[in-house]
Amino acid sequence: MAALAVVETPSGKDALAEGLLDLMSPAVQQLDLHVHSVRESQVELREHIDNLASELCRINEHQKVALDLDPYVKKLLNARRRVVLVNNILQNAQERLRRLNHNVAKETARRKTMLEASGAFTPRSPSKP
Repeated sequence: MAALAVVETPSGKDALAEGLLDLMSPAVQQLDLHVHSVRESQVELREHIDNLASELCRINEHQKVALDLDPYVKKLLNARRRVVLVNNILQNAQERLRRLNHNVAKETARRKTMLEASGAFTPRSPSKP
């Protein structure tokens, strides 16, 4: 049996890496935008939960009929705690995405510089195919 050896030239590796980086970068940016949007919604939800909980406490204090709203307030506060937890997780994920996007951009720039210096890469004009 003959062994098939795959020889990758540095420019082939760079082209593949460049393609992968170009492919991943928009997806990372889009995901970052969505995470940011969800975080804003989480903050708004947390504020509404806080307002509702304080309103329920106020109603409970001024109620002439003994109506026990404490279990509902506790449920709201528990929901708020979960929202804060999810928001923290999203914040950490968004920070990792930002670092990844930064590293992708840095690596792309580094590879383009290397290719341009070696003369293997010539930038294309947008008007020319």
